[in-house]
Amino acid sequence: MAKKIKTIIKLNIPAGAATPAPPVGPALGQHGLPIMEFVKAFNDKTAEQKGTILPAVITVYEDRTFSFVVKKPPMAELIKKALGKEKGSQKPSKESAGILSKDQVKKIAETKMDDLNTTDIEQAAKIVEGTARSMGVQVK
Repeated sequence: MAKKIKTIIKLNIPAGAATPAPPVGPALGQHGLPIMEFVKAFNDKTAEQKGTILPAVITVYEDRTFSFVVKKPPMAELIKKALGKEKGSQKPSKESAGILSKDQVKKIAETKMDDLNTTDIEQAAKIVEGTARSMGVQVK
């Protein structure tokens, strides 16, 4: 018999570096989940991606057990990584934060494809370009 789902929690957590501190502890604690159990499982699963922020979707069941899925890094993270920058432009419309090549855009689109609502690589590339523009990154 399927377990009854109590709630779903979505968190962005640094890969391999989850701790019981906020946001993880309070989010899981309020549902009576074993926090350290999640922290250990998440860190084991994401250890090889250390240094990247990853979205985790945690499904909480009524019997106080849980399961979780780790998604691909947010698009902005992938763009910053491709540029080798810490963050995008503070004034995206006025200052450039860098330039992405079409190849880099395509690579990011391919990486993120599973999480996007398209199967067309050209469409996915446009989504990446839009995110890049909002960060003050030019595409050439």
